[in-house]
Amino acid sequence: MRRILLGAAAAAMLAAIGPGALPALAQGNPFQPLVYVNDSAVTRYEVDQRVKFMQLLRAPDATPAGAEKALIDERLRNGAAKQIGVKPTPQQIDAALEEFASRGNLSTDQFVQLLEHNGIDRRTFEDYVVSGLLWRDFVRQRLVALVRVTDAEVDQEMKKIIETPQITSVSLSEIIIPAPAGQEGQAKALAERIAAESHSEARFAAFARQYSATPSAANGGRLPTTALTNLPPTLRPILLQMQPGQVSQPLQVQGAVVLFMLRATHGTLRPGAESQVLDFVRFRLSSAQEAARIAAVSDTCADLFVHARGLPAEQIQRQSLPQSQIPQGEAIRLAVLDENETTVVNYGGAVELLMLCKRSPALALAEPPAPVATKKGEEPAADPNALPQREEIRNQIFNRKVGEEAESYLADLRADAIIRRP
Repeated sequence: MRRILLGAAAAAMLAAIGPGALPALAQGNPFQPLVYVNDSAVTRYEVDQRVKFMQLLRAPDATPAGAEKALIDERLRNGAAKQIGVKPTPQQIDAALEEFASRGNLSTDQFVQLLEHNGIDRRTFEDYVVSGLLWRDFVRQRLVALVRVTDAEVDQEMKKIIETPQITSVSLSEIIIPAPAGQEGQAKALAERIAAESHSEARFAAFARQYSATPSAANGGRLPTTALTNLPPTLRPILLQMQPGQVSQPLQVQGAVVLFMLRATHGTLRPGAESQVLDFVRFRLSSAQEAARIAAVSDTCADLFVHARGLPAEQIQRQSLPQSQIPQGEAIRLAVLDENETTVVNYGGAVELLMLCKRSPALALAEPPAPVATKKGEEPAADPNALPQREEIRNQIFNRKVGEEAESYLADLRADAIIRRP
């Protein structure tokens, strides 16, 4: 069954959670309604609690405005789910709470204790998780059936993967902020501010010169281009998820907090990535005029076979061949064609109409090699050049389209809702 990746994405950061004081929020009547969503009120207390919860998760936009927006969206999602009778069972809720807490290697009770230590009540946690359950069930019942993934979409995604260079080295800039015992919190807070305010390499370099405690500080934190394999294994997946110009989240190491800016990536294509397989039709005709006439009224390769009815089978052929196996004269002419385009080749007596049906990366059509264990009893070694399976790509596209469908539906709910302030 396809897994729908919606809901509590911020929970993945639970592993980094630790107890500590959270900033004080605005005071006032905790039960004061701040905004009404249709007939449901969002109170000051809920917003204050959600801000603390988001800060504990180190979620983005952990501000009163961000928390209020999240709560408004949850009211809309919950209302849509309840309208069609979605209601999770107590067992489903308990399992979801346990699963959420386990992402930080905690039980539900341990996570609740951590929340209470930071001034967050259990109800805030439960409301957040239950809202995710309601929305996921709503999406499964109402939106999943609307999503289709075509073979052409899978082909296009596979082609994109093949044509994207694999990263082999990176250009980084660093900031290392000392964090002596007892000052870890201040160092982390400074690193978070730097990460939030480093909107350019020049800005990051200025922070590096001011705060970094390494020789690279004099050079704005710039490091030489480094092979990915030379970096610590724990750092590689973080960098591979970043885009050039992006700054990492603060990384806590012994006695310091570290930030990296990814300036650039460098890579190479997979072996064989530039090889192609061409699907094409070769149609022999009596004259250039006849070939031109048929080409003018044929939009696809299938159309050519309509015009070949009643002709000997050897007069028209459709083949799928690697470029290296196509005769050079034909390969040169096919090289300049887009899909479903034609060209006429006049051999002085014989005329040939060529149409390119499809151009595919050879890797996309190749059977994946079977993994081979390097030593007896070892797990098969992963091939770094291996492509994902088509079904894996199909599921990724499906999940992405379901997410887009859900966001579109939420936007419609927001547009139709009565959202007002008292």
